Amino acid sequence: MTTIIHGFEQIKQTHIPELNTKASLFRHLKTGARLLSLENDDENKSFGIAFRTPPNNSTGVAHIMEHSVLCGSRKYPVKEPFIELVKGSLKTFLNAFTYPDKTVYPVASQNTQDFYNLVDVYLDAVFYPRITPETFQQEGWHYELEDPDAPLRFKGVVFNEMKGNYSSPDGVLSEYSQQLTFPDNTYGLDSGGDPKHIPDLSYEQFKAFHDTYYHPSNAYIYFYGDDNPETRLKIINDYLKDFEALDVDSTVPLQPAFDKPRRVTRAYAMSEETDNGNKGMLTVNWLWPESVETETSAALNILSYILVGTSASPLRKVLIDSGLGEDLTGGGVSGHLRQLYFSVGLKGIDLKDAEAVEDLILETLNNLAENGIDPDMIEAALNTLEFRLREQNTGSFPRGLALMLGALTTWLYNDDPITPLAFEKTLTYLKEQLEQDKTFFQQLIKQHLLQNTHRVTLVLKPDPKKQQQEDAAEAARLSAARASMSKEDLQDLIEQTRKLKKLQETPDSPEALATIPHLTLADLDKKNKTIPIAVSEDQGSQVLYHNLFTNGIVYLDIGFNMRVLPQALLPYVSLFKESLLGIGTEKEDFVKLSQRIGRKTGGIWTSSYLSEMMNAEQGIAWAFLRGKATMAQTDDLLDIMRDVLLTVKLDNPERFKQMLLEEKAGHEAGLIPGGHSVVNSRLRARFNASDWAGEQMGGVSNLFFARQLIEEVENNWPAVLEKLEEIRRLLFNRNAMLCNITLDEDNWNQFQPTLSAFLSDMPAASVNLFQWTPTPLPANEGLTIPAQVNYVGKGANLYELGYQYHGSMSPISNFLRSNWLWERVRVQGGAYGGFSSFDRYSGVFTFLSYRDPNLQDTLDIYDQTGQYLRQLELSKQELEKTIIGSIGSMDAYQQPDAKGFTSMVRHLLGYTDEMRQRIRDEVLSTTPAHFKAFGDVLERVKTQGQVVVLGSEEAIEAANAR
Repeated sequence: MTTIIHGFEQIKQTHIPELNTKASLFRHLKTGARLLSLENDDENKSFGIAFRTPPNNSTGVAHIMEHSVLCGSRKYPVKEPFIELVKGSLKTFLNAFTYPDKTVYPVASQNTQDFYNLVDVYLDAVFYPRITPETFQQEGWHYELEDPDAPLRFKGVVFNEMKGNYSSPDGVLSEYSQQLTFPDNTYGLDSGGDPKHIPDLSYEQFKAFHDTYYHPSNAYIYFYGDDNPETRLKIINDYLKDFEALDVDSTVPLQPAFDKPRRVTRAYAMSEETDNGNKGMLTVNWLWPESVETETSAALNILSYILVGTSASPLRKVLIDSGLGEDLTGGGVSGHLRQLYFSVGLKGIDLKDAEAVEDLILETLNNLAENGIDPDMIEAALNTLEFRLREQNTGSFPRGLALMLGALTTWLYNDDPITPLAFEKTLTYLKEQLEQDKTFFQQLIKQHLLQNTHRVTLVLKPDPKKQQQEDAAEAARLSAARASMSKEDLQDLIEQTRKLKKLQETPDSPEALATIPHLTLADLDKKNKTIPIAVSEDQGSQVLYHNLFTNGIVYLDIGFNMRVLPQALLPYVSLFKESLLGIGTEKEDFVKLSQRIGRKTGGIWTSSYLSEMMNAEQGIAWAFLRGKATMAQTDDLLDIMRDVLLTVKLDNPERFKQMLLEEKAGHEAGLIPGGHSVVNSRLRARFNASDWAGEQMGGVSNLFFARQLIEEVENNWPAVLEKLEEIRRLLFNRNAMLCNITLDEDNWNQFQPTLSAFLSDMPAASVNLFQWTPTPLPANEGLTIPAQVNYVGKGANLYELGYQYHGSMSPISNFLRSNWLWERVRVQGGAYGGFSSFDRYSGVFTFLSYRDPNLQDTLDIYDQTGQYLRQLELSKQELEKTIIGSIGSMDAYQQPDAKGFTSMVRHLLGYTDEMRQRIRDEVLSTTPAHFKAFGDVLERVKTQGQVVVLGSEEAIEAANAR
């Protein structure tokens, strides 16, 4: 007998023991909507609704729609329900994603009422959005004209976001690789939007896209967590019951296979000042089977990991060893489309070597297929996959949403969504295949790579004139548009621009804002959550232990006090850390070491943490060797860490240079997609030793250093080696070490003696800590990149300007980000993002923008912030919302390993639970007076703050000329 619950017919129900989850699949009787419900004891509840949204052009209609449906709806008639939720929710996740064939709206929260509030706003947004012409203009594109003599401009949030994307060579390479692999279906288009085509989209086409695809009959609805499963169905049925079934044609057709390989050359923009000799890029791309073939997909994902997933992977290693390029590109398998595809190549190549790179890839694959793959590499790949699946550690990204994205890889293409979640069967299949046929992965190489004629080679060449040509083409298009307009048309456009700006500047009414569901202060916990910590000493090292349930996994952090290093060595630190795992030991080269880590542990990696301390002359600076393993693997984990720390073989100039080139290429590739982080790091480096040191080790300064170091490695390796050896000698001293362990008590009692023996093997010496003296940076700085957008920052040390820290800073910062900066920098200015941040330990406050078409206008907005706060009349409801949002950030959901690391950092900073509680009390008691008082502080930033801009040369020169 069929089970019917709240209008839903149950199609399937099963238990997934490996996830300790009950999975139920439903179909809505009236509309045909699909719903997957996962029930378990995870308090971090997740929801998502997805629609198949295959575009038929590159105007970015799906992307613009994703932005626009979150700009007001039937029940919530405010300009930005999304941002209203951000202000005052305990959410652990709130966002939306546009993929090449689907649009996904996910949320998560630990608070049940808050969770259902988020679900309701999102459901109303997708099914009943306002999507007015003004919303389309703001989020998509519009002509902007403020007076008859002013230049005509394109404006729009998505337009500028995608200009930033097309300014990134790596972004361009990835986009072209996909499009060329799928030239005959929707994946051959840009769902995000090509800036050249975005202005082709009309409002009528935009509206029709929603009418076509945003319907329950085309919906995939998902729940996960510990809330009531029947309540889920009732909430959804209350929305769906008013719809009738609709025949929605959203099928993504398969890409027909090529009968022979293809080769394509494209160009990307590069500044004229850059040496273009080795700035070419190449990928070889293969079409693979459908993602619904779960077992084949899993096997091909492991094959990708074997080939290119680690520095020891054979295809990756051959390419890097060749010296034909600086770093790998392509990324291996891509599994978020109906058909998988595989990309691999090199960046930083001389274009005359393009054919040699392609030949090398094919020769290497042929050699692996014929002569076999190192069994240790296969074992490492399988163990790594199995560990990840069993650990289910998704970091700060909610586990439930990661499972939803996994389910969609089959569900979206009319297959069972539960199959990819129940991983035991797939693991068994893979192990059985390998047991029966040791050449299993060799056969996959032959079938899906060597014998696969659906292959396209993409060569991306730098073109110093391309940006000028694109700017000229855009100017010509605007000129032609203007020439086609009559005086009346131009006046109408001026009026439209004024109307849009007025609409953007006009606040929502109190009545409209009152419709947004939110918690009250009474719903909040008055007390902070604490993390257990026990502090002791062993063999001269500090030992921090956190008694938390980890499902039998040991999380171990070995810390080294970087204050033992003189500041001249700081630029070498990131490469030294890379060398620990990437250069090899006295008994193993880095390939065997990497394989051993993969075979015997859940992973070993390095990180750093630097921060000032309040009321202290100097801050903390720690380098970490971090690892995780099952209890059965702990001896192996410590053995590997011991070998790495005591026997790393640094005297390997060839391998060191490879790592150096990869690091340089990574820095360069990150400039445009992570421009706001680059600016933030550069700004903060001006105000204290910790941030200055961090910039020396990982910012623009380190990029400049890496470029110089390449020559020194080639010409004076002994001098470089001497510095690396000095870092090792000073850093690896158990009297300046700490161990941070997160594990349950029973297993800790078993593990502790082994750890003590490990510590006794470490060198011991006296400890001498250095005081670092930062070298000064210019007060204001413009860094030029070949980009169509800017990243604009301004900051100051507020403590030096007289500010005394108070917990109200958190609600104030939350309010600035989600009100003033959102409205002025993003909504009105057209940037993709506008932020402010404050570091309580250093006192540094920064304003930042992301993919910003403006520069001086954005700086003017920063300078108006103080006056805005001084004149602000803050309602009780707005104040409560920003306090709630701040508490939500303070109570962010964390996995056990993250809790252990957070607790360690608090201990190192002297940030006690009593201090944390005092600050929480101050957050909860924030008043409007605190906002006005902080406005006075920001008035001083206006006159005494420093500026860093990363952007186009034209924009920086124009700003300097004002």
